[in-house]
Amino acid sequence: MLRLRALVLIAVFSLFAVAPVAAGAAEKDPAVQSEETAAAGGAEYGTVDPDAYPTVRGDVAVIDDDGIAAAPENAPDEVKQIIWAGNEIIGKPYRYGGGHGEDFEDTGYDCSGTVSYALAGGDLLRRPRDSRSFFRWGAAGKGDWVTIYTASGHMYMTVAGIRLDTSAADHRGGAKGPRWRPLRKSNKGYKTRHPAGL
Repeated sequence: MLRLRALVLIAVFSLFAVAPVAAGAAEKDPAVQSEETAAAGGAEYGTVDPDAYPTVRGDVAVIDDDGIAAAPENAPDEVKQIIWAGNEIIGKPYRYGGGHGEDFEDTGYDCSGTVSYALAGGDLLRRPRDSRSFFRWGAAGKGDWVTIYTASGHMYMTVAGIRLDTSAADHRGGAKGPRWRPLRKSNKGYKTRHPAGL
């Protein structure tokens, strides 16, 4: 009988001694949980890669040393999406006719393909357009956030104080292809259009 009581006491004691260890194991350090989640190939719910969607305070976008633009926090969501979409093709080569497939994806982009890609990122365009077709697109004149500059042979756009262009005009870098660049000194010879409300 004593032996049976001793065994029961040992069993009960073991349960209470192990319970805190098991409970402690469930309360992992958040850093460890993040590392384990990443190692498993998943992402924690609600986490966003800040490098994919860079922002800056204020109303004006900023171009970093790698040519990637940060969207201004005060801009409407469509404007931020235009900038982040433009970032996806920065550095791709210039290619005449590039970016005019149904899904906008290509290995290189021309001027209208570049503008079309960025506008599609803001959910403002369903299919790519050529520069002439932008003559009547959207609303006439300059926009508060986005302006399309179009002529028969070339086009580009300005978004929140920076320019998305395949031409190196007014920029010392000289590289062609989709790039964020400073605003041009003169936009003479171009018609201006903008997305309604922007």
